[in-house]
Amino acid sequence: MGADREGGARRRPVRAVAYAACGVVLLAGCASMPDSGDLRDVESTPRQDTQVRVFAMPPQQDASSTEIVQGFLEALTSDDPHYDTARKYLTTAAAKTWRPESQATVLANGPSIQATGRPADQDDADSVTYLLQGSRVATVDAAQAYAPSDGAYRKTVHLTKDAKSGQWRIDALPQGVVLGKSDFQRNYTSVDKYYFASDTSAGETGQPVAVADPVFVRSTVDPTTQVVRSLLSGPTTWLGPVVRSSFPTGTALKKGVSGLAPDDQNRVTVPLNVRASRIGAAKCTEMATQLLFTLRNLTPTVDSVALQSVTGAHMCDVDEDQAEATAWRASTKRPEYLYFLDSKHRLVRMPTAGTGTGAVAVPGPFGAGTRPLRSVAVARDERTAAGVTGDGRDLYVTSLASDGSLGGAVLTSHGATADDRLTAPSWDARGDLWVADRDPGKPRLYVLAKGVGQPLTVQVPELNGRIKDVRVAADGARIALVVEKDGEQSLYVGRIERTKSGDQQEVSVLELRSATPGSEEVTAMSWAGDSRLVVVGREQGGVQQTRYVQVDGSTPDGPAPAALTGVRAIAASEDDRVPLVADSQDDGIVRLPTGDQWQKVIKDGSAPVYPG
Repeated sequence: MGADREGGARRRPVRAVAYAACGVVLLAGCASMPDSGDLRDVESTPRQDTQVRVFAMPPQQDASSTEIVQGFLEALTSDDPHYDTARKYLTTAAAKTWRPESQATVLANGPSIQATGRPADQDDADSVTYLLQGSRVATVDAAQAYAPSDGAYRKTVHLTKDAKSGQWRIDALPQGVVLGKSDFQRNYTSVDKYYFASDTSAGETGQPVAVADPVFVRSTVDPTTQVVRSLLSGPTTWLGPVVRSSFPTGTALKKGVSGLAPDDQNRVTVPLNVRASRIGAAKCTEMATQLLFTLRNLTPTVDSVALQSVTGAHMCDVDEDQAEATAWRASTKRPEYLYFLDSKHRLVRMPTAGTGTGAVAVPGPFGAGTRPLRSVAVARDERTAAGVTGDGRDLYVTSLASDGSLGGAVLTSHGATADDRLTAPSWDARGDLWVADRDPGKPRLYVLAKGVGQPLTVQVPELNGRIKDVRVAADGARIALVVEKDGEQSLYVGRIERTKSGDQQEVSVLELRSATPGSEEVTAMSWAGDSRLVVVGREQGGVQQTRYVQVDGSTPDGPAPAALTGVRAIAASEDDRVPLVADSQDDGIVRLPTGDQWQKVIKDGSAPVYPG
């Protein structure tokens, strides 16, 4: 148990434990708790090595009502696939109606327990109610989508004593499961499942663009089968309006299939039901591609996926090369160059495949310094660039070719100061250019088709504040916005929806959700994966730090980047093989190779970017 509240004696649950040799931890449901009044925390099981599995103990004979509640809550944190042990703490009727998969509520610590009403376990007592309390951190819904949450958690469980057996059991309880943050981190893992953007194809290739849809699955309960079922059931509610699946409606695993795993050739064979029996070769390849992208995110050693019909016949298969030829995915597209501005505010570049520190001017007007620049963005194909002038007023788009010409500004801001004018621009995979005007008198988010179209005002109906920074996801289905309000700068991720009204296209950013709950100031950010961003900022009362966040607001596994002070800008590629790069007030342009420390590149430089 966690630390007791003031005025209570500390009492710990009895646990039966089997270590190392068998790799199993048993949780005993026999914790002794005070019968009334005092609040007690349910101890979160310390995070175990991934090879250690945790199983719950069933209720003991003549266990007290408090021991039953404690045992049930501990059973929720075990690796029991169907929560069968947890159901043993319930009455027969409650066990039939309880749906643990409907929602998981994550608390900062395990829930505190308090008996309400008359004291429990008195000789004449035959029922008792317990109040479960805690501070919410997040929820995971029935579709396995994570959402940050806050505020108090207060739910009750009711117990009755069986007249014949004399045993306490829970007969009324909230749906879903509740557990502490450390147990959640041990029991669940985040996995990106992949769909295709509804309204986006990649540049000149016309390939469908893969979009990552992160979900949380129980990490030791047949995770491969879980994530395949999740993929087949469709995208999460938030992402659903802007993506499509190549699987026909109603497609599911063949009845009775479980235990999906790679064979000795690192191939996963997925048997499907009859709904997938009448598809063409191209559609089958897209389906297998969705599966391969998803399963490689869970298990990187998977080399190929094969689809099998309900009769056991081979349908199609894809390996990594075939999948990448079928769909465009940002995290597999290694950029050729890193770009930044030199001391003369010209655009320069250096190869990503190397450790050198020499940079050369790009071909064309931006490299020649025709217009001193403040910020830049390079298109995904690295043939075109957009730049905002030093005063923040004008946006230019030009070719990165020696014969390129500058032409006129494609957008002009009328803000009073440079900080009230244009943000750094950003490109998506379809070749559209995004930028915000910070003019307080006329704040706008714009998109320019192919970078040269008429600036189209993007509707952001839920925006509460002023956009300070913009980074569109490569897939063109999501966008990250730093929004300032009342002196605080927060990071939000929104869904990009495109509709047509007559001959006019309308673009909106909808359902903004916080990617950095608790942050007071976000200084810089960049996409750093298909569903991950790198963020520089600080929490209230804290110091500046650099960390990774998921688009759903969760924190990904793995270490944060090495500490760096005075970061003004940061650049990352969706391809994590490419070093993180930052503009440090003290050291200029620096980079962070994987597993290393920050290295100086050039002292007099600014505004580093990778394509995007």
